[in-house]
Formats: sequence, C-alpha cells, structure tokens
Amino acid sequence: MTTFIALLRGINVGKAHRVPMAELRALLTGLGYAGVATLLNSGNVVFQASGGTPVAHAEAIARALAGQMQVDVPVIVVTAQELAAIVAACPLEAAADPSRLLVAFAQNAQALSALEALRPLLAPPERFEIGPRAAYLHCAGGILESRAGKALLGRAGREVTTRNWATVCKLQALALAQSS
Repeated sequence: MTTFIALLRGINVGKAHRVPMAELRALLTGLGYAGVATLLNSGNVVFQASGGTPVAHAEAIARALAGQMQVDVPVIVVTAQELAAIVAACPLEAAADPSRLLVAFAQNAQALSALEALRPLLAPPERFEIGPRAAYLHCAGGILESRAGKALLGRAGREVTTRNWATVCKLQALALAQSS
C-alpha cells in the first residue's frame, strides 16, 4: 500500500466550507482508503491506497466532497515519498519560528509557475523560492504582515494550498508512521 497525503484548500477557515474531521475521515474511508488519519482541523489527511495516482485520488476526493458534503474546494494529493522530497528540497530555514515559513503545494508545475507573480510583493528580508513540487515563502515579519503572504493565502494562490513548516513536519511524521 502506498501512503498519500491529501491537502484541502480553504476548509474550516471562517464560516465557509466547514468540514468536521470525523466526517472527512468517514468520507475517505467510504471511498475505500485505509488508515485514514487527519491532522489538525484544516484539511490534512494521511491515507493509504493500493494503487492510483495522486491526481486521480485528488479528483475522487474533491468529487466526493462536493457531492456528499456540498464543499467545493481544491484538493491536492502527494505521496509520502513526494512529501519527503518537498521537505528535503526546502531551500529556506524555518529559523526560530516555523509558523513563518509557508510551503505551497500544487498538483501541477503550471500552478507553481503562476506563483512567480508574488516576487514583486516581497519585502526584505522575506525570501521566496519555487522548487519542482512546491514553493516556499519565509515571512520574517509574520504571514499576515507580508503582502506576499497575504497574496499567497488569497487569490494569487487559489490553485495551491499552503501549510506552515510545523504542519508540514507533523504531516511527514504521520505519513512515516503510516508507512511503517
């Protein structure tokens, strides 16, 4: 079985797109996935499947969310191996506050390329790098104080979903535990 991580964009933020984690786990279990576990209350799911591609799983989960829960949000799925590569490829230091380092996940390279539009919004000492499977933004002064951070979390980042470094590391640990 392969371990996958599903990242749902924009759920449980404010009053829109409310998805209880127990219902999300039940939905994925109903789709035939095994070992379904959620992390935090923000749409992070680790699960196992005997086959299929990340894109196919993302589409199936998004369809089920829309059909069964009336929640239409982007879903991005990566394998545990891909998540490990994203973590290993991070060119930025989380420093003392991992909540200020955002990782933007995308299902395709085109969505990552579109994030180049964030560069003019950077204010030193902020740093932004785009890798082959993810983009990384360090907001030294805080995410909500950063024009680039706000844009990434808003309309400019609508094709991606972001997690802070602390959450990414917790997801990797959960995925490793599932895989063993």
